[in-house]
Amino acid sequence: MAQFFHVFLYQPIFNALVLFYQFIPGNDIALAIIALTIVIKLLLYPLSAQSLKSQKSMQELQPKIDALKTKYKGQKEVQAQKMMELYKEEKINPTASCLPLLIQFPILLAVFRVFGNGLSDQASSLNDLYSFVANPGHLETASRIFGDMATPSVVLAVLAGVAQFWQAKMIQVKKPPKEAGSGAKDESMASAMNKQMLYMMPVLTIVFGMKFPGGLALYWLTTTLLTIAQQFITLKKKDNAVEAVS
Repeated sequence: MAQFFHVFLYQPIFNALVLFYQFIPGNDIALAIIALTIVIKLLLYPLSAQSLKSQKSMQELQPKIDALKTKYKGQKEVQAQKMMELYKEEKINPTASCLPLLIQFPILLAVFRVFGNGLSDQASSLNDLYSFVANPGHLETASRIFGDMATPSVVLAVLAGVAQFWQAKMIQVKKPPKEAGSGAKDESMASAMNKQMLYMMPVLTIVFGMKFPGGLALYWLTTTLLTIAQQFITLKKKDNAVEAVS
């Protein structure tokens, strides 16, 4: 498994970073990281677009799910059956939003190794270059714009956390007020996950970003900003489609 990770994730990402570093004017490592992030985001675009649509649909469906939980309170099996019928009727796969996250996690680990070991132990890392990638001899980790990408950056960590909050907030759906006795205190798992994504993830992003290489924080900031742009485009298309049908 370690060999598979090294050959199919670490090496391609590291070689792509070196190529961008060599061909981008000025050999700025931060610009190379941004370019690399854009390429990774484009490769994952189809999956993430489907994930966004599914996540938005699930949140819009939450009031109906809450109504089912209230109507069939204490009847777990009936609840599950009715929810499956609701998903089928609305043509929603409740697990569709998880796949891109599962795929992105090993990529994130590979990126972490590239910006950590790859930049700090260049004598060893440059041996992983493909035959068609010229060996630059040394990668300058200090960016003229963002500072040293091999050391933690508080500024980039905070910016990444703020962007993470903005992204989560953007996709939140405001729920209508619940009537008394409707089971408002019985918070659903989806609602709990939404709150966790809204507040906990940005905090964790800042905490980890201040401990890990600045290159990783820049990668996360860039990919989050790209996700925000993708959310705007994808959700706008979805809203336009709904308006056209109605």
